[in-house]
Amino acid sequence: MSEAQADTSTSTTLKMTLKYGDVTIQLRPDLAPQASERLRTLAAQGFYDGCKFFRVIAGFMAQTGDPTNTGMNGSQLPNLPAEFTQDASFLTGTVGMARTSDPDSANSQFFICFAPSTFLDGQYTIVGQVTAGMDAVQQIKKGTGSNGQVQDPDSIIKMVVV
Repeated sequence: MSEAQADTSTSTTLKMTLKYGDVTIQLRPDLAPQASERLRTLAAQGFYDGCKFFRVIAGFMAQTGDPTNTGMNGSQLPNLPAEFTQDASFLTGTVGMARTSDPDSANSQFFICFAPSTFLDGQYTIVGQVTAGMDAVQQIKKGTGSNGQVQDPDSIIKMVVV
């Protein structure tokens, strides 16, 4: 089935276009049904198009999903409850929901792990897994300092449900 024929109303696959190539993300509604639906909904609305990877820590992760590109905001939708699991681990390519110190504060921001980060297990919601294009993710411009702030950060060109 071509992308044009795909039933995007129920699809759990996202395609994120970066300047380095396309990235396929398989959402995990089996682990995080509410967070998966949130990313699917926002991607379908074009919410992520142009969002910058404002926090990128080499060897750890790249974070995006804030339309103000500050890491302080999210969508207009309400925050989500934590959907932590012990049934999966944060491995290379795992997509997690970013949050504040409040476990129930995930909204639209997410991160992609560059390497296994199992210290996050049971503390952050696993929402998906990169299934293709991890080479493009690995090329995202890295930040500096302990917070990984990026000067002139890379952006998501487009993110859609396929």
